Amino acid sequence: MPFWKQLATTCLLLLVALAGWIWLSPEAARTLVQMGAPERVVSMLSGPLNAEGSDAQPKRGAGAPGGAQGQARGAGQGAGQGGGQRRGNQSILIAAERVSMGVVNDRLSAIGDGVAMAAVTVMPQASGTISEILVDSGKRVAKGDVIARLDSEEQVILRDQAAVALRSATERAESYRNLRSFSRLEVLDAEIAEEQAQLQLTTAELNLKRRQIAAPIDGVIGIVAVNVGDNVTTSTSIVSLDDRSQLLVDFWAPERFATALRPGLPVEATSVSRPGQVFSGVIDAVDSRVDPASRTMRVRARIDNVDDMLRAGMSFGVSMRFEGDRYPSVNPLAVQWDGEGAFVWQVVEEKSVKTRVRIIQRNSDQVLVDAPLNEGDLVAVEGLQRVRENGPVNVANAEELKSTAEVAVR
Repeated sequence: MPFWKQLATTCLLLLVALAGWIWLSPEAARTLVQMGAPERVVSMLSGPLNAEGSDAQPKRGAGAPGGAQGQARGAGQGAGQGGGQRRGNQSILIAAERVSMGVVNDRLSAIGDGVAMAAVTVMPQASGTISEILVDSGKRVAKGDVIARLDSEEQVILRDQAAVALRSATERAESYRNLRSFSRLEVLDAEIAEEQAQLQLTTAELNLKRRQIAAPIDGVIGIVAVNVGDNVTTSTSIVSLDDRSQLLVDFWAPERFATALRPGLPVEATSVSRPGQVFSGVIDAVDSRVDPASRTMRVRARIDNVDDMLRAGMSFGVSMRFEGDRYPSVNPLAVQWDGEGAFVWQVVEEKSVKTRVRIIQRNSDQVLVDAPLNEGDLVAVEGLQRVRENGPVNVANAEELKSTAEVAVR
């Protein structure tokens, strides 16, 4: 189709659409006149409407002074002035909630590892062959109890030889002291020989004693790692020994608790091996510095294990309670932002007041803020788009808030 035919068809369709709009909408003719369309053309298109007289527009000079354009302009100005006056006096409908008080830094939760109060790996003090094992795994022993013995025939012989030499030296020194035929120097040599013999006997007895492997602390025997007949050295691990009458639990606390933690504070611990059971203890030690990489500090708690239900190496969930810091708590929807930071719209005497806040802690259902807000104050949470400083507001849920306040007072 040639371009001029397309253009003509388009113009015809637009003209038909315009006529249909004027025919269906009584305000169409007036709108076209206000937009500057010629009144004669509009009258031709809206002839049927003019004939009925329902929305006919009087021509300039043929009716009211000023014509149709003047009347439309006057009506528009009057409506604008009246509408602006109504909006200026109208209260904004909002929903509000009361401020509550929340506590932060009142609870510490951490994961720690348990270690025995004292734990040693028992090793022999001499090399030799295991001749006897006197304990079983899991047995409780006291300090000094013999755990195992090494072969000691050679050490027994050396001890007996040292005892004979001591007896001989003692008798010789005694004779030299009683007889005047010996000089002072000879008596002194005999006494020195006696002392040397005594030292040799003490050394032999010590070597014999070291053939016995004894418990260095009170505790519970672990798995015995050797058997009778094994050759061991001073670096061979015989058995592990744990004093688990109490357990030490090491955990890491955030640095915000650094000033609140001190020895003697109560703690509670739970273990996956004893679900639902809580073990009580106290803080045993607090590290002197904060780790700059993790911004945490090491803390050690001491937990009683009277019934011997806990073991070293267990993981524990440690919790502590503190007095904490109290801050106003508001609904997250109440917090707004502008160029100066965060704020809330506080409702004071049915007017909106912008109150600056500083976020302390943000949770899913509340936000703790540092602000001049008291418990029970009203803050807007919905309908905030049209709220302005010192503007009148109407709280939609005022009755609900009032009933809630009455119930809280009771």
